[in-house]
Amino acid sequence: MGRRGFKSAQAQCGLAMIELALTLPLLVLVMFTFAEFGRMLFQYNSLIQASRDAGRYVAGQAWNATLGTLDLNATLIANTQNVAVYGIPANPNGYPSIVPGLKPGSVSVSVVGTDHVQVSIAYTFVPLIGSALPAFYGSSVPLGLALTSTIVMRAL
Repeated sequence: MGRRGFKSAQAQCGLAMIELALTLPLLVLVMFTFAEFGRMLFQYNSLIQASRDAGRYVAGQAWNATLGTLDLNATLIANTQNVAVYGIPANPNGYPSIVPGLKPGSVSVSVVGTDHVQVSIAYTFVPLIGSALPAFYGSSVPLGLALTSTIVMRAL
């Protein structure tokens, strides 16, 4: 009586190579997706920290003790935007931005109420594969993801 249902080793010679060829693109795509998601979370965390630093900076500088009010002048707003983007109030050495592609124009500074300041950063995350997927018909599919970070702090 012979074995039934089992194939010899000779009959399954290239099966593992075919399975690898079928599953490898899917595994690489999943790994790339996880890496991009991690990169997005890292940039979002950097934006949150930058808005906190800028909020702390403007909260310490905006209070006018003689008048008893907040005083947001153009120099203070520009310095706050530089703190949010570069990490320092002035950037004479041309340091790179904290998050690639972040510009001072993406940072808004405003007064909330009578003694609070708000710093808001708007940033568009662009994956490594590009800003849009081309379409065979119609318009392309945008891949940019809008990230915003807003902080409100009481002036000191």
